[in-house]
Amino acid sequence: MQELLGRITRLDPEASLALRVIACFDELSVGGVNTRGLLAAAASLAGCVAGFGQQRPARTVRVTPRGELADGPPPDGPPAGATPAGPGTCVWLERTGPAEANDAIVLERLALAVRLRHDRDAGAPDARRHLAVLVDGDLPADRRRTAAAALGLSTTASYRVVTAPLFAVWAEHPGGPEDVVPTAHGPLHTLVVPAATAVVQAGPSGVGVATTPDHLDHSFRTSVVALRLCGRGATRSVGADAYAGLVSMFAEEPAGAHHPDVQLVAAVDEHPWGAATLDALTTSGSARQAARALGIHHSTLQHRLEIITTTLGFDPLDGLGRLRAGVAHLAWRLQTSRVLDLPAPTAPGRPGEPEPVGPGH
Repeated sequence: MQELLGRITRLDPEASLALRVIACFDELSVGGVNTRGLLAAAASLAGCVAGFGQQRPARTVRVTPRGELADGPPPDGPPAGATPAGPGTCVWLERTGPAEANDAIVLERLALAVRLRHDRDAGAPDARRHLAVLVDGDLPADRRRTAAAALGLSTTASYRVVTAPLFAVWAEHPGGPEDVVPTAHGPLHTLVVPAATAVVQAGPSGVGVATTPDHLDHSFRTSVVALRLCGRGATRSVGADAYAGLVSMFAEEPAGAHHPDVQLVAAVDEHPWGAATLDALTTSGSARQAARALGIHHSTLQHRLEIITTTLGFDPLDGLGRLRAGVAHLAWRLQTSRVLDLPAPTAPGRPGEPEPVGPGH
């Protein structure tokens, strides 16, 4: 699938996005994601509110691109272009202005996924709706334990939470409870896997730390951090374990936490080679190893290191300077992460900029 997407992207970028839409809804349908999760996926992919209407019993659900419920019914009722999703049900997109290229395929796949969802036996138990409760650290521990039990998780076993953008392509789908969970970064395809599953064949995706069900909310937050550390356009998974306690530190800090050194790293990034070089310096054992990783001569790296040291105001290879530079670089990557954006028709980047190296790229 990844190879096919690569070929089609070069020939027809719009067609490649349509394939990602199809793959997204296929994965969500296989996982039994609920109606709100399907609407969140459609809203995120389309960039506007997605709605669902049902006649008996009368019900309307509207979800924003961030995965949050929109207040009330649509102002003028379901739009004229609402698509039937089975007897007495329909779905729609609330777009202002002309329709975009992939609106039709998003609506088509949404309608099919909703119909499959509602055609299932209504009496069958569906524990997946408990996943959002399980990973919500703001809820009481007893509610999260109840959700874990409903999901069939053992209180003594260890698990990991995996998150991926809704457009991610899964080469292999591990079994486990899954759903679309709203986050501050938009709705994410979220699933729980056994702790032994350290690598997930989906790109991009983030794999959280291993823990018992009581602390899967923490695993969820670390998986989101790991996901945001993927390079944009990444085709592989990044595990929180690769960064040890650093990921936990970023996962638990309040939103908008201030990192003074981030602006210094941003200044280094103004050089076409800046971010990749700083990444290599902070993840390699020595300057020579960093030069080899970058594929440049040692003297070239020394020249870059002098510029970086002057820009930062400290030596990124000297004692605490390495830790300080590493933390600042990770914070900068998180603040500038675009991995959750829909793939652009053409590859981003400055002309002549080298490919990033090191963990997470």
